[in-house]
Parts: sequence; C-alpha cells; structure tokens
Amino acid sequence: MPDASLDLGHPAGLSPDAALLVATVREAGALALSMFGTDVRNWTKGASSPVSDADIAANDLIRERLQSATPDYGWLSEESADDPARLGKQRVWIIDPIDGTRSYLAGRSDWCVSAALIENSSPLLGAVFAPVTNEFYFAARGAGATLNGAPIRASAGADFEAARIAGPKPLIERMRLPNTAQILPRIGSLALRLCGVADDRLDVAFAGGQSRDWDLAAADLIVHEANGKLTGLAGEPIVYNRPEVTHGVLVAAGRDRHARIVEHFRRPGS
Repeated sequence: MPDASLDLGHPAGLSPDAALLVATVREAGALALSMFGTDVRNWTKGASSPVSDADIAANDLIRERLQSATPDYGWLSEESADDPARLGKQRVWIIDPIDGTRSYLAGRSDWCVSAALIENSSPLLGAVFAPVTNEFYFAARGAGATLNGAPIRASAGADFEAARIAGPKPLIERMRLPNTAQILPRIGSLALRLCGVADDRLDVAFAGGQSRDWDLAAADLIVHEANGKLTGLAGEPIVYNRPEVTHGVLVAAGRDRHARIVEHFRRPGS
C-alpha cells in the first residue's frame, strides 16, 4: 500500500498518494470551473439537496483518477451509491466533488472541491480547492496545513471580543457573545467555512446537524493541522467511515478558544 505520509524524497515533497490527491483535486476544480456560470442541468435529490451535471462530471473524474491508482482503497462520495465494502477498508477516499452546489448554481464563489484520504476512521490527507478564488488548502497528518503552499494557523487566544464567527444563527445566539463579536455572513460551502478557521479568517465556525463525512473530512484535517479543533459541542471527536455518515452539531476554532466553547456548551441550559 502506498505511503500517504509526507516523503521529502518524492518530487515536490509529496508522497504518491498526496501528489495524486493534489493533482486530481486541481483537475476536478478546473473541470467544475469550466462549467461554472453556464446553463448546467441541475435537479434536486432527496428532500432538498441540489445536484448538477457539474457535480457528476467532477465526481466521475475524481473516481477514475483515484480508484485507478489505488484500487485497494475504499470509496465514499456524495455523488456515488454507497458501497458497504468501504467499511472493511483501512484506507478510504472521501469525496465531495462540489461542496456548496447551491452557491455554484447561483454563480457565487463560495464552493469547492473537497477530498480526503482517511485511515482507520481518521483523516490522513485533505485537500480543499476553491477554483473561483484559486485557493488550495492542503494538509497531511502530522505535517501542518497550507494555503497555496504557505503555512496557515488558526487564531490564538480564548476570548470573543471582536471574534469573527460564522454558522447557523441559532447556534451563534446560544454563545451569548459580547456586542463586539463579528457575526459574518454564512459561507455556502461548509468545507470552506471550516477552512476559514484554519487560515485565521474566522475565529469560530459552526456546522448545523446533518453534515456528512464528505462535507467534513478534508477540512477537519486542515483545521487540526493548523492548530485548531473540530468536534461536537461536547468535545467529542468525529469518527469517519462508519455505516452512518451523518453528524450532529459541530464547532471549529483555535484550540484555546475551542476549549472555552466546549466548556460553555457543557453547562446546563447552554
């Protein structure tokens, strides 16, 4: 099985799996961008989830590239039928070919390609690419996180004075924040919202319930490697590649601020 850790002996300093992931996510982002702003066919799946021909095209490209190179790895994607065989795999690709499809279809920039490789239920590699703004986030376990190749780090401190916060309004209101806190517009892509914590554009990001593995896995690692944390409100870690891939309410922040948020929500009546 290829080594997915950083390998400084490999061209560009990346292991084969990491190089494969970066190249594939960039290619899928370019494909989605080429269809962006066109009259792309779209429809609704399930109760209210939009999907488009761009989602499917990007998914098919990613699957062909990754699975042909790593046939022994499992596969989980928002736009593919779930294959229970993934549950028996040590390593699994977890993919959202376009995270933020509503934004994509509305012509906004807050959408991305999100892809992760998990090993034994936790992320090993993560890439999040926002093609419109040309922002590429990448992380490898134990090797830090970058934005367009430059190291990034979540904000330090534990206070909420002037803190920049994004997420569902009911969750933010439960924080009882000072008037100086900045409540920013909700970001359509959950992966990009979380990455905003990693690169110090946000101090806190919330995710409402019903997020899935593919929304979270790549950004989770990027936040972690940027010295942040993403967990449930009680501090419980996220476990990936289970039979049920849906998660509850989550919060991301720098480590000290995250600890204070978890403490707040553990109090009765919070």
